[in-house]
Amino acid sequence: MDRIQVLITDDNDEIRATLRTYLEAQEDMAVAGEAANGTEALRMLSEKPVDVMLLDIIMPQLDGYGVLEQLQTLPAESRPRVIALTALSREDFIHRAMRLGVDYYMVKPADLQAIAVRIRDCARRADIVDTDPVPFPTLAHSVDDRLSNIFLSLGIPAHIKGYQFLREAVKLVLENPDSINRITKELYPAIARRFGTSASKVERAIRHAIEVGWSRGRVESLNRAFGCRVATPEDKPTNGEFIALIADKLALEEQRRAQ
Repeated sequence: MDRIQVLITDDNDEIRATLRTYLEAQEDMAVAGEAANGTEALRMLSEKPVDVMLLDIIMPQLDGYGVLEQLQTLPAESRPRVIALTALSREDFIHRAMRLGVDYYMVKPADLQAIAVRIRDCARRADIVDTDPVPFPTLAHSVDDRLSNIFLSLGIPAHIKGYQFLREAVKLVLENPDSINRITKELYPAIARRFGTSASKVERAIRHAIEVGWSRGRVESLNRAFGCRVATPEDKPTNGEFIALIADKLALEEQRRAQ
């Protein structure tokens, strides 16, 4: 089996060495090269095509955004799949990288096993014809971090109450999937007890959070993540449908990791 060729681009020597050691230990991966800045990375890509590039954003000479902009000028078949691996976690940084074509966005320190999983995901997707999905950005391996970035990609701001209620709702459904069938009698009251409020306020706040995301036009982020059309701008899901969609996605990801 041909190994997945990976280019590591990061100005931190220690991070590059850690990544190289781990990836070289994977039977299906090989480190095609290391670059300490964007200019060096582009030169390497011109000399030797790679399958996946791990790309830091803040680097000397040419930063990660500059690399992504240059990659856009290349024929699609010659571009590597890109995983942004950076300390930047602000929403505007993430969305700029997504607009420039990154396949995944991970924030340091990221779990090495999770990085390997994403590299394999990218390599598999590279064989799919006529699709260019942009999945939810993935910041870390924990459910809390993955939920935060799902909601971020959908434009649901962290400062509104519905954001916290949605996080709690999805986590409760992951623990007990059947609770989604008792959303008003069980799920909302459980969240209300957790936050010292009422079930009706939980319901309204979750509804408001979903509507905020829809008003920002982020529906396609949800559709791309699921690989099919699960929602339209005109057809907002109910609270229960939205919570169930996200919980199902995370549960499926956990099953894949366990395999």
